[in-house]
Amino acid sequence: MMPTLVAKPPQGDDWMHEAKFDGYRSQIVIDDEGVSIFTRRGLDWTTKYRDLAKAAAELEVESAIIDGEIIVVNEAGLSDFAALRKAITRRQHDLYFVAFDLLHLNGHDLRDMSLEDRREILQAMIPAGGRIQFSQALPGDAKAIFELVDKAGLEGLVSKRRDSKYRSGNSTVWLKTKAYSIDEYELLGVEREAGKPAFALMAERGTGRYVGSAFITLNREMRERLWKRVQEVPGQPPKGIKRPATIWVKPGLIGRVKHLRGEEDLRHASLQDFWDES
Repeated sequence: MMPTLVAKPPQGDDWMHEAKFDGYRSQIVIDDEGVSIFTRRGLDWTTKYRDLAKAAAELEVESAIIDGEIIVVNEAGLSDFAALRKAITRRQHDLYFVAFDLLHLNGHDLRDMSLEDRREILQAMIPAGGRIQFSQALPGDAKAIFELVDKAGLEGLVSKRRDSKYRSGNSTVWLKTKAYSIDEYELLGVEREAGKPAFALMAERGTGRYVGSAFITLNREMRERLWKRVQEVPGQPPKGIKRPATIWVKPGLIGRVKHLRGEEDLRHASLQDFWDES
């Protein structure tokens, strides 16, 4: 069950809200054959999550399907996707599974039950302080919750109708509201096509890895200055990137980009400013 991205969290008592974690969506399956952990796309990653599988085997259930997110927490107490990728191969003991829904339990299909009832059962079966944790609902007004989540540096908020049944696929009774970050990237070039918005193509600083494009929202004076700079020092396109409408620029141009937090590459991104460091 996948939440739909929205600009603002829904208001009202019909909705409950949870922190959106920056990790790998996964499901734990417990049956007669033991414990399996599957990715969102259905791949069996049990061997990659050995410690979590052992923790799931200690739950006092005969069978279950638990939906959640596999995360690693950094020093600030926030889920850290970059650290997660390293921990899978190097530091299994740093992995946590944050459980937020229960689809099956001891031979019973719970998907037609309300979300609140499913979560009440789920919370009761997860002991505190272990590698498998329960995703607590956040109390209060949706707007105030989102502001706190944003200030804390979390990826965003997931809002779910309390009476929702579990249905696989995209859903409008589960919604996600993502916070934005502003970061600096290397500007590779500018893509311009007649009748279309202009985009800045950006790369990760230090590595040069292409991370996507950002809509150019600069004022007219700054757009003209950027275009002049790009034309004065044209560069070569990075290997493997074919964008025929792009004029590439030599290294040294840095852009400040506003983008959705918690994404590996740029999404809903806009160029806010730029400067020359060459």
